[in-house]
Amino acid sequence: MAAKTKIIPLADRVLVKPGIPDEGKKTKSGIIIPDTATKERPEQGEVIAVGPGKVTDDGKLVPMNIKIGDIVLFSKYGPDEIKIDGVEYYILREDSILAVIQ
Repeated sequence: MAAKTKIIPLADRVLVKPGIPDEGKKTKSGIIIPDTATKERPEQGEVIAVGPGKVTDDGKLVPMNIKIGDIVLFSKYGPDEIKIDGVEYYILREDSILAVIQ
């Protein structure tokens, strides 16, 4: 059995599993448009892991406002894409998160 990779973000970074886009869209006439033709980068996802927080210039730790399990909206061009064990994730800074969906 293969060991699962564990990712622990550093500083004020967050590991997010992006939302799953539709598999494909179907027109009224029955033509299926594959997701590769209409696929855009997801702008929301579930927080999988969070870093400890940002350290200020005077050495104080500012804790994260985001927690594991939050569903978040983030800037389209903010995240870095990574693949771990065949699954796509995004790593982004907390200030790239625009909102938490409740």
